[in-house]
Amino acid sequence: MDKNEKEYIEAFKTYLSVEKNFSSHTLKAYESDVISFIIWLNGISCINVDFNKLREYLHFIQRFDYKKTTIARKVASIRTFYKFLFRERYMDSDPAISLSAPKRPKSLPKFLTPDEVEKILNNVKIDTPAGFRNRVILELLWATGMRISELSNLNFGDLNIEENEIRVFGKGAKERIVLISDRAKKYLIQYIDYARKLLAPGYDIGDVTDSSPLFINNTGYRLQNKTIRKVINETVDKIELPKKVTPHVFRHSFATRLIENGADLRVVQELLGHAGISNTQIYTHISMKHMKDVYEAAHPHGKSSGT
Repeated sequence: MDKNEKEYIEAFKTYLSVEKNFSSHTLKAYESDVISFIIWLNGISCINVDFNKLREYLHFIQRFDYKKTTIARKVASIRTFYKFLFRERYMDSDPAISLSAPKRPKSLPKFLTPDEVEKILNNVKIDTPAGFRNRVILELLWATGMRISELSNLNFGDLNIEENEIRVFGKGAKERIVLISDRAKKYLIQYIDYARKLLAPGYDIGDVTDSSPLFINNTGYRLQNKTIRKVINETVDKIELPKKVTPHVFRHSFATRLIENGADLRVVQELLGHAGISNTQIYTHISMKHMKDVYEAAHPHGKSSGT
């Protein structure tokens, strides 16, 4: 890469982080995708590329045994990169505007039943400050459907505990209000009043202000996403739950539970922070499958008897 291309990438990373509010994981993936593409260009400047060259690269990466989701992300990275270059007037036109990726395979989100969630929650040991914090985190994921990046970024100024409300900044820094259950509220208050103060012995965590992080680690700094993932993995491993459980599975479980109990799709969309209703509609398919399963289990003629 030449000096200009390195500057483009640095500016692109800032754009993804500040304006698009991408997670560090997604940002690294996009950066890696763009760098791989520039290396493939083999000396051709990225701002001298046309649509045909992009199509050639797409054919090139399809030779490898990538999943369709990976190819789709690589295409999204390049499209976003060129959209940025055009917006910042590094280029007179956007050569990637018509570039399309292979359709992603449709799959229903995996989710937990309420009993499975309770089993996970009840197996979090709360006899230490860190353990109590972990229980509060999982209670909030289940009660609100927040993404873990949204949860780890919470500050005290985002809380309206009296009204059971939390302000969340989602993708693209879009602000929304999520609601918490009375049980989650009870655990949250206890965490704030007692456990948080004991999490970082020997470190000065300072007075609480609106900008203070809600969840901290054992050195008093903001808790990171990877720690939350580790908490979930360790808890699930102990109880040998026959499902892969990620933080996003809690989000899917939250949405599925609401839909199954008759929640309006638009309300669920608002609570999840989905930009469009199409992203939320997939949960109606889960709900329909649930209804069919209940029907077949409960109705004497639920399953075809061949008569």
